[in-house]
Amino acid sequence: MTDIQQEIQQAADHLVDSGAERGLQVAVYHRGVQVVEVAAGTADPATGRPVTPGTVFYNYSIGKAATATVVHVLAGRGLFGYDTPVAELWPAFAAHGKEKVTVRQVLDHTAGVPGLPLDTTVEDICDWERITARVADERLWWQPGEAMGYHAYTFGYILGEVVRRVTGKPVSQVLADDVAGPLGFADELYFGMPVAEHGRLAVLEDRPGAAEMFAGLPEDLPMFKAGPVSLMPTAALGNRTDVLAADIPAGAKTSARAVATMYAALLGSLPGHTLISPQRLHEATSVSSSGPDRVFGPDSTWGLGYALGLPGRENTTGSVFGMAGAGGSYAFGDTEHGIAFALTKNRLDMDFGTLEGIVPLVYRALADQPG
Repeated sequence: MTDIQQEIQQAADHLVDSGAERGLQVAVYHRGVQVVEVAAGTADPATGRPVTPGTVFYNYSIGKAATATVVHVLAGRGLFGYDTPVAELWPAFAAHGKEKVTVRQVLDHTAGVPGLPLDTTVEDICDWERITARVADERLWWQPGEAMGYHAYTFGYILGEVVRRVTGKPVSQVLADDVAGPLGFADELYFGMPVAEHGRLAVLEDRPGAAEMFAGLPEDLPMFKAGPVSLMPTAALGNRTDVLAADIPAGAKTSARAVATMYAALLGSLPGHTLISPQRLHEATSVSSSGPDRVFGPDSTWGLGYALGLPGRENTTGSVFGMAGAGGSYAFGDTEHGIAFALTKNRLDMDFGTLEGIVPLVYRALADQPG
């Protein structure tokens, strides 16, 4: 066992033993070599089933990076460009003045279509034809490209329908065929996970008080106009069979090692696996939009489908690209240091305390090593 593997395993075990976490995974690649594969704790408290490296977690928005990666792979094949209007590929999307929205603007959250109708149900978001029809009929919140605001659900449905239109296949199939499968993780990285496989999932739970976090917020916040509270990320939502089985490409069901492998392949350091060219990676991870988020408020910085920077670490915007998942999971790549990292967990928090404890261990061990 290497020093970094042992150190992170001990940290993960301590988090479980202290009660801070129920179960978690950490996977790390450094310059194409996997140096950490940690599993700790319990996947299902009802049965005592332990977390293993192959346990799959519903990590919510970590999956946006998988959706973006599919888009970049297809763009690299010339099926569309980043500045292609979505409506050119999906004509119904042009309704209510959205004909100029581009693929780039969806990727960097400036499209102006961040919301779902407030009467949208859980059953709606699990029905592809129904929910994409509702998204196509949405009105602009702002003129495309003039502002930025997190497209929590619509990011996945718009890009997923673009993928379906240009390939003739559901986005989940394209993920399996062109990303997860070639990397050896078609059974650990999903949008919709087959019901027969749900026994491998970690059961989510809310940290006490987390599920009520929205109750004390002002009702006039823009985020509450972007979709009903019933669709906010909670353990109850993320444990539903229909949600787990549905293609909801704003999120993903994945193990840490599967999504970390995807980032290692994006970095171009994984032997035999290059998902996109170095030039395309540079464009995808350069600043495309930044500033105050019109939906959620705080400033943020986006590349093309990836958030830039990392909680708890300064001066990393130029090299770190990734996505957080509601509840405290996180996965990213670091182009400067050659690090691909993923943390998955089944106790949902409203902060990134566990990430902020683990990531410094990784950088202390790896960041100064020569390439």
